[in-house]
Amino acid sequence: MTDFMTPEDRSAHMAKIRSKDTKPELALRSLLHRAGYRYKLHDKSLPGKPDIVFPSRKKVIFVNGCFWHGHDCPVGVRLPKSNTEFWRDKRERNHLRDVEQKSHLEAKGWKAMVVWECQVKSGDDYLGAVKNFLA
Repeated sequence: MTDFMTPEDRSAHMAKIRSKDTKPELALRSLLHRAGYRYKLHDKSLPGKPDIVFPSRKKVIFVNGCFWHGHDCPVGVRLPKSNTEFWRDKRERNHLRDVEQKSHLEAKGWKAMVVWECQVKSGDDYLGAVKNFLA
């Protein structure tokens, strides 16, 4: 199946996809702030520029998109029907980069947690897990 967009349209569409301040990230930040937690955002001095950083606790949270990072939910396991090899390789590279960044953080004495986009969208009780992680 061929792409229904021209290469220019596809490029413009992909350029609009954000890497920070995504809806799931903003939702989690709002919940954390209402729960009394204070944090830094996207600390460039740490490996992977974590989405939410708690410097005094030496803990970070990554809010990962299910598709982009290959989560095991229905959205994450689905591959596009066109250019499948490219997307499989891209997601594998993303996964390897995530593992590498987490190991670099741990080597520096930091602990990392991943909150998945589907957890935020479905309203799962992920806030309890986040609070346990931050305790």
